[in-house]
Amino acid sequence: MRAVLIEAEGADARLVEDADESTLSGPVELDVLFSSYNYKDGMAIAGQGIARRFPLIPGIDLVGRVTGSEVEEYSAGDLVVLNGDGIGETRNGGFATRARVRPDALVRLPADLSPERAAAIGTAGFTAMLSVLRLEDGGVTPEHGDVLVTGASGGGGSVALALLAGRGFRVVASTGRTDENAEYLRELGAAEVIDRDELGAEVGKPLQAQRWAGAIDAVGSTTLANVLAQTSWGGVVAAYGLAQGMDLRTSVMPFILRHVTLAGVNSVDAPPDLRERAWDALAAELDLDLLDSMTTSIGLSETIPYAQRILAGETRGRTVVDVTQ
Repeated sequence: MRAVLIEAEGADARLVEDADESTLSGPVELDVLFSSYNYKDGMAIAGQGIARRFPLIPGIDLVGRVTGSEVEEYSAGDLVVLNGDGIGETRNGGFATRARVRPDALVRLPADLSPERAAAIGTAGFTAMLSVLRLEDGGVTPEHGDVLVTGASGGGGSVALALLAGRGFRVVASTGRTDENAEYLRELGAAEVIDRDELGAEVGKPLQAQRWAGAIDAVGSTTLANVLAQTSWGGVVAAYGLAQGMDLRTSVMPFILRHVTLAGVNSVDAPPDLRERAWDALAAELDLDLLDSMTTSIGLSETIPYAQRILAGETRGRTVVDVTQ
C-alpha cells in the first residue's frame, strides 16, 4: 500500500511506498481510485491541529471501488464516495491506495459521475451543495434577489457559485484576488465580483442596507457579521467556513428585525439521507464542463509540498489527487 503518513504529532508527513495495510480498520475495504485536496488536508499535513490520532493517513475524501465488505449494503465492485466522517482527522483517510472505512457515510457513486469528477467535487463541492440546499429549504429563490458567495475562488465557493448560477440566481462573488480571479469567477457564472475587503475590513452597523436574498459564507468573523447585517428580510445565510476567523461580532437585530436565518452547514457528520440527496443533486445539476475547468490534478507524491500552496491561498477551484501517481 502506498500512503502519505503522519506518524506523530509535530512530525513531518512522508510518502511511504510500502505502508502496512494491517493498520487499516473498518468493515468495508476499498481500492482508492482518487482523493481530493482540501484546506483541511493542508492543515493536517502542516501540523495545524486537524490530525487527532497518530499515526494517520490524511485525506478527508476518497472515491474507491469496494474489494470486500462485512456488511450486506455493499459488495465487491461497487463504486463509492466518502466525504468527511472523520477520515483524515480521527480515521485513516484517502491519501493512500487502499482504505478500510465505515459504511455509515458511504454513498454509491451516481451513474452520471466518473470517479475522477466525483473526487473533483469532493468535500468542498459536497459542502457547497449542502449550503445551496439550506437556501432552498429556507425558501430563497432567484426572484428574491442577489445571492452572495464569499471565498468564491476557493473549492467550495467555486462549486457553490456554479450551482447557484445554474439554478438561475444572480450571484455576486467575493474574493481577495479580484484582478487574478474575476474572469475565472465570471466564467463560473458570477454576475458581479467584489473585493473581500468590502465586507471583511471592519464590522459595520448591526443593520445595513439590504443587499442579499441569501448568501453562502466560507469566511466567518467580520465578513459574516456584515453579510448578516446586509441580508434582506427573510433571507438565509449558510455558513460553512471560518477562513477569516471563528469569532462573530454581531447582534440579534438581523434575526429579530429582518427574520434572517443563519444556517450552519456541517458536511462531516451529515446523515445518509442528506448525503444521498446532495450527491443526487450534484449529479443532476453541476455543469461538468465547468467542474473540469476549475479542477487541477496532482499525484500522491505532490501532496506534501502542496500543503503550503493551499494554506497560502495560492490555489483556486478544486484539486484531485491521483493516488496512483
